[in-house]
Amino acid sequence: MNIDPYLSIAPEVAAALAGGQPIVALESTIITHGMPYPQNLSMAREVEAVVRAHGAVPATIAIMDGTLKVGVSDGDLEVLARDGHKAAKASRRDMAALLARGAMAGTTVATTMQIAALAGIRIFATGGIGGVHRGAEESFDISADLEELGRTPVTVICAGAKSILDIAKTLEVLETNGVPVLGFGTDDFPAFWARTSGHKVDQRFDDAASVARMLKIQADLGMGGVLIANPIPEADAWEASAIEGFIQQALADAEAQGIKGKAATPFLLQRMFELTGGKSLASNIALVMNNAKVAAQIAVALADNRK
Repeated sequence: MNIDPYLSIAPEVAAALAGGQPIVALESTIITHGMPYPQNLSMAREVEAVVRAHGAVPATIAIMDGTLKVGVSDGDLEVLARDGHKAAKASRRDMAALLARGAMAGTTVATTMQIAALAGIRIFATGGIGGVHRGAEESFDISADLEELGRTPVTVICAGAKSILDIAKTLEVLETNGVPVLGFGTDDFPAFWARTSGHKVDQRFDDAASVARMLKIQADLGMGGVLIANPIPEADAWEASAIEGFIQQALADAEAQGIKGKAATPFLLQRMFELTGGKSLASNIALVMNNAKVAAQIAVALADNRK
């Protein structure tokens, strides 16, 4: 496998990789499809700043200029934010075609994991993972994120699965794929805007050093990805019952407009933003920042462990 012609690693990230320094991968669909402009741009910059403030190097990943970019420039961040939905939304199946066309794309959780692994990055912070959509018993709409977690040795720090999903079925699929679901300071699996979903994690860890020890063993055993569920800060959280009414309305609007597949999640997030008067976006940004902080702490502990 020759990936050199397609992989473009920023000098700062390449130096960190060569020196065994802590690195945190960051996705770009949250910029292109997850938030409106200009909030998406300020969020992307702030997330990178949070990673740096906690001792790691940020590596925002995107598909641009016919390459898999690992660590984009500030100018690239602005292009991704401004173009927004003009960019493609890239999952694993799309990568070769997008590279062949020289298209620009935001990378989903699954694709960011894949590209991070190709570059040698093992820690990745996102908002919430994709999962099994409500009504999947009829639509078979299941995110590629879940299978990617089972096959790709990257640890994903998230605020659980998005509340718009069927979380019980999402956890069942993760179990089937052999993915450890860890709670960072929690026994409960969070539901993105809410701190709990009513479901439990597999194991609880309360500090970054303990997580790093577990991740080293996972890597030594040659196993796949790990999901670390980090609840949204309490001050920014919603009660599950309070958010459910908005979710039901957003789902009904999506069905009425025939929106499904990869277009569903961006539509639902935008509709939630509208229905909550922007409050869902503020919570979304808060949880992403919190995940970036925890990811950086784990990346630092993992780098120290390796040394």
